[in-house]
Amino acid sequence: MALAAYFYQAAVAFGLLITVAHMLSPGDFSRYSLFISVSQFTAIFCFEWIRFACSRFYPGRTQQSEASERRALTIEFAVSAAFCILAAAASIIFAVPPTVALLGGLVAVFQGGSDLHLTILRFKQQFRSFSRLQGSRATILAVGTLSGTALSPTFGYTAAGLLAGYIVYSLIAILTTRNRLTEGAVFEPALVRKHFVYGSVAAGAAVVAMLAPLSLKSILTAMLGTEGAAGVLLALDLLQRPFVLIVSALQAIQYPDIVSLYDREGETSGLRRRLGEYYSLLTGFTLMTASGIFALLQPIGHFVIAPGLQQSFIAAAPYVTGVAVCRALTQNMLPTPSHLRHHLKSIFLLSLVDCLLLNGGVLAAGHFILNRGDVLMGGGMIGAILAMLIGIKVLVALPFDLIWQPVAFSAVGIVIPVIATAGFSYNLWVFVVIGVVGGGAFCLLGLHSFFIRMFRPQAAS
Repeated sequence: MALAAYFYQAAVAFGLLITVAHMLSPGDFSRYSLFISVSQFTAIFCFEWIRFACSRFYPGRTQQSEASERRALTIEFAVSAAFCILAAAASIIFAVPPTVALLGGLVAVFQGGSDLHLTILRFKQQFRSFSRLQGSRATILAVGTLSGTALSPTFGYTAAGLLAGYIVYSLIAILTTRNRLTEGAVFEPALVRKHFVYGSVAAGAAVVAMLAPLSLKSILTAMLGTEGAAGVLLALDLLQRPFVLIVSALQAIQYPDIVSLYDREGETSGLRRRLGEYYSLLTGFTLMTASGIFALLQPIGHFVIAPGLQQSFIAAAPYVTGVAVCRALTQNMLPTPSHLRHHLKSIFLLSLVDCLLLNGGVLAAGHFILNRGDVLMGGGMIGAILAMLIGIKVLVALPFDLIWQPVAFSAVGIVIPVIATAGFSYNLWVFVVIGVVGGGAFCLLGLHSFFIRMFRPQAAS
């Protein structure tokens, strides 16, 4: 059910981006895209350390420890929310329009609060409530955003609609779970120190990871102009989301058990097997997602993307997909051993290397080759690949037994639609069908292999 909620959220986010891109002018869409990235970055900067602490220490071993942890998390969020609003107000000094600063600060607070609330429900194993609220949030935010855009197809009204959606969702979430999170506890300052030590470093890596696409958007806008960058920015917004959501869904289901197993038994053969299964799932499903995107890029570009953005979107989309694949694995799978062992320095350095190489690749491509959207993203993809190769050294620090067969099927599943693109100039739709059918067949073989080699044995045990 939790996995279905993530897929639903991905579908709604996809449709929302397409619709907003049609309704807004290219310039307003570029401003909206940058606004979303800035507000997400602010939410991560202010609140992600609390969510990381929650995912590592909540709920604890007893009912009383659960209540104490939640009490500390609530106070931490309140203080961070006040800091977020003050920071938004201070941004006015740097020529940020007051309305934009206020909207951005409030959106960041509501996003951080809703993410933390959903994390608490997930680790409390209230999956029914979690799934319903996850899906409700996607729906309500989409309705709010589209309502604001319908009132006036401008950046300001679209952002205001998003904020209205967050307010409505927050009221529903509070009313829905007010009787499920009721245990009281005395505030323990020691818990805040524990949360901050672990959460701040882990969140620092997340901030750097979020800074990478934010810097990338700023670079693209500066080099291509607001109008010229709109298609590339749409590709970044649209094509990275499926990877983020599929990885988040798999982590939500698999990662808590791995943390519990590591804390309970240490580096045993059982952990080695579970890590191999986890890595296989993340790699396989990431490659399957990329296969579907590559196979459907041309139909999406021709029938879904606004005409003024089609050419730059289609040109940049393959490289954006490559960047998304590499970063999904670099940021979420490769640092797993460091998270388990609390080697926080390597987590932070890996995020920093990823950010520098991604943006450095874009700048180098524009300087030495050609200042064009697809060329810039090609340089970014090379940087992302280099960062992933460096991150593999972190991954192998903790032994694991990878399940190779489904990963191999998934890899072939992405190669076929990529190769099929070479025939687009001869007969576009024939080769689109070849990519869809061939890639889909091998992805289904990969899913079947996961079922035979992993899911069925787990169900039997």
